[in-house]
Amino acid sequence: MGDARPGPPQLRPGRALAHTAGASGSGSPHRSDSRPPQTPRGGRRPDLIGRPGTTPPVPGRPAFLILLLGIPALLFALVTWQVVEDGPLLRVDERVSRALIHPDRASALLADLGNIGVAVPVLVAAILFSAWRGRRAATDRWWFPPVAAAVLMALVPALIVPLKELTDRPGTPVVPPATGYFPSGHTATAAIAYGAATLMVLPWLRTPRSRRALVLGCTLLVLAVSFGLVRHGFHWPLDVVASWCLSAVLLQLLAMALRRYGQGPTQDESA
Repeated sequence: MGDARPGPPQLRPGRALAHTAGASGSGSPHRSDSRPPQTPRGGRRPDLIGRPGTTPPVPGRPAFLILLLGIPALLFALVTWQVVEDGPLLRVDERVSRALIHPDRASALLADLGNIGVAVPVLVAAILFSAWRGRRAATDRWWFPPVAAAVLMALVPALIVPLKELTDRPGTPVVPPATGYFPSGHTATAAIAYGAATLMVLPWLRTPRSRRALVLGCTLLVLAVSFGLVRHGFHWPLDVVASWCLSAVLLQLLAMALRRYGQGPTQDESA
């Protein structure tokens, strides 16, 4: 028989409450208040440009890496194009060179810091130090940073020599008549050798102050070599700038490889 009791039907124990109104009377059958769903399909914000993933976006740094690699690469391509095509940028380069050239003993000594006989032994010492510390700490892939740095240094002449032949740029008026001055091999040697040496030693330094001092010292050393080359007239300014750009790309690739495949010191070693 049907339920003949007067009044509204009563809830029975064990029955689902899915269709009851919210506590605030919103009428939403599945919520206890009137708040909107957390991620309504129509309320999702689109992903930010250059950031992969869903909302919220998955952490990533593609735009930052594009800046680190793309800007120096584009600048290098621009300078090389100007040198090959004898573009208007070379007129500016020549005027800057005439204003800066003043051959003296000090500038020659600074330029000599970019010699292979000076810069490469510094890198070799840093490679041996990194291998020794990594081996001593029994870190995973302790051999990778030294091998990667050595390979990068070996790539410098393999890249610079063909570029010199391609551009065939003559030197400044104070050097003997010749071609093949672009880009600057001394600048690239100094930047890669001292920069890679810094990347080898940096993980093993204990304090932020010592790390900052090492990076600053490396930067000043490369700038000193560059200044000496331009001041003495060994190279045009654009020769040096092009080597900066090329070295920046190579060192950034090395740093990315070390972060991905290299293993830093353990907690006990870095403490």
